Amino acid sequence: NCPPDVEQLGRATWTFLHTTAAYYPEKPTPTQRANMLMLLRSLPILYPCKWCADDFGQDIEKHAPDVSGRVALSRWLCERHNEVNSKLGKEEFDCAKVDERWKDGPPDGSCN
Repeated sequence: NCPPDVEQLGRATWTFLHTTAAYYPEKPTPTQRANMLMLLRSLPILYPCKWCADDFGQDIEKHAPDVSGRVALSRWLCERHNEVNSKLGKEEFDCAKVDERWKDGPPDGSCN
């Protein structure tokens, strides 16, 4: 029952963010857009891993969050995650498969 280490925290955070993006509306209201921007912009301020928070903050300054719709947000988030993966020497994720991974599950129905 130990607190999460930085890797566990990262996995949980990415799961939350990708899943939230997967269910974000394709045509969000202005309020939904503002709320999503607020969520993403709060991470560099509130995230418990300071190095991670600072890095993400710099990244979103270079690449503004695209909250125009579900597909755009999922793509933007996948690209940000892949930048982190690259820095950590991890394999990049195929962004064409975000819906399969975070919303629909594999075509064989094995998650149903």
